[in-house]
Amino acid sequence: MSEQDLQNTEITPPAGEKLQKVLARIGVGSRRDVEAWISQGRIKVNGVEATLGQRVDLHDAIAVDGKLIKREEAAEATRRVIMYNKPDGEICTRDDPEGRPTVFDRLPRPKEGRWINIGRLDINTTGLLLFTTDGELANRLMHPSYEMDREYAVRVRGEVDDEMIERLKAGVMLEDGPAKFTDIQKAPGGEGFNHWYHCVVMEGRNREVRRLWESQGMVVSRLKRVRFGPVFLNSDLPMGRWREMSQGEIDILAAEVGLQPVALPAMNLKAKDKMERLQRKSSRPLGRGERVRNLRPSHEAGAAAPAERPARQPREEAPRKSRGSAVAERPSDMRKRPAKPDGGKPAGRGRGKPRG
Repeated sequence: MSEQDLQNTEITPPAGEKLQKVLARIGVGSRRDVEAWISQGRIKVNGVEATLGQRVDLHDAIAVDGKLIKREEAAEATRRVIMYNKPDGEICTRDDPEGRPTVFDRLPRPKEGRWINIGRLDINTTGLLLFTTDGELANRLMHPSYEMDREYAVRVRGEVDDEMIERLKAGVMLEDGPAKFTDIQKAPGGEGFNHWYHCVVMEGRNREVRRLWESQGMVVSRLKRVRFGPVFLNSDLPMGRWREMSQGEIDILAAEVGLQPVALPAMNLKAKDKMERLQRKSSRPLGRGERVRNLRPSHEAGAAAPAERPARQPREEAPRKSRGSAVAERPSDMRKRPAKPDGGKPAGRGRGKPRG
């Protein structure tokens, strides 16, 4: 073949889209979930077990656990997002063999797709959790390459000095590799050997915040997530309650990971009225007969709030923003990442810092 022939030869791109991307977009699960299901043989395409990296189009029949997935390309993934103030004692799985309460127990049932949790919190950690029906949004927010910073309020027991703070910010070696806080700020409250800090991590590794402090011989006695990227846990969302985010809030969150806005699904009058009733119910404080089930005594199960007396029920800690929108446009000290012109991954990011 001549050089001219080679230049005139067009490279045909692979047909269709990757299976995990298609299923993530329509809200079946995050890409990580789908990849795990493919490896476990739970997904079939046209009656044959799917393989990692397999591409599909509209003519392919996809089944998960034997159930055919109904999909219409016109019905792109709905992008709904809710924020939830997780209490102590709930686990971040849909079902638990031990019968423990899960974070999904209180959530409203979406009309299309299902809620995908954006990251997890361990059973003894409280605070902000995000859920979405858009698998691609969930995947990007969780993927390490997008470096979504997570801010925690933490109460530690023990002597903390400047050298320890510097070690934690410089990085220490944990059993699964090096880890660090990108910033640590002393917070008011605490008595004796108990001290409150706000600290930021860029990853969502299992029990990372606890393990970092424990690597220095400290004991973490209370831990609460108060921010995920630009989303803050406001004081008007009681523990054990959820709130659906507005179109504007979702658009800011999506822009953080280079996604274009998607309009919220239209609701008829009956569905809208039902959602508003659920929203009002979830935004009010828990009543006497609605106490959150906990694995600890009640005085241990409150939010991570500094300066509480042990004999009193801890009040909800007020994060940096107290009212109004829970999603903030990035101020200069948080440096919002610009998206690439092609809508791909962000070009870069500065270190996240606790807002003070």
